[in-house]
Amino acid sequence: MTHFNETQPIFLQIRQQLIEMILTSTVAEGEALPSVRQIAMDLSVNPLTVTKAYSSLVDLDVVSKKRGLGMYVAERARAKLLAHERNKFLAEDWPRIKAQIDALELDLKDLLDKGDNT
Repeated sequence: MTHFNETQPIFLQIRQQLIEMILTSTVAEGEALPSVRQIAMDLSVNPLTVTKAYSSLVDLDVVSKKRGLGMYVAERARAKLLAHERNKFLAEDWPRIKAQIDALELDLKDLLDKGDNT
């Protein structure tokens, strides 16, 4: 992820990338995440921006800091993130998507048929 969306803070975009790594099991529970310095260098961002992304994941109790060792994926992190991301989707994204589906007069069959063809 080297191109950032200008409408969303960079730390949130980095946070989302880390969430996707955990949800897809790219980094498993108990494993170390990339260091703040490594991500900052790779993305050409300020280390404080990366620290803020990690802090928000610590607040969700899905990442833990091991002093002198780095950041690690916490136990049950994937399950916690699934619940969190599902709730976020239903509260924030789904109402907008549902409104668009209604406005376009699409039904479930239309959506499922199109989903199978892509």
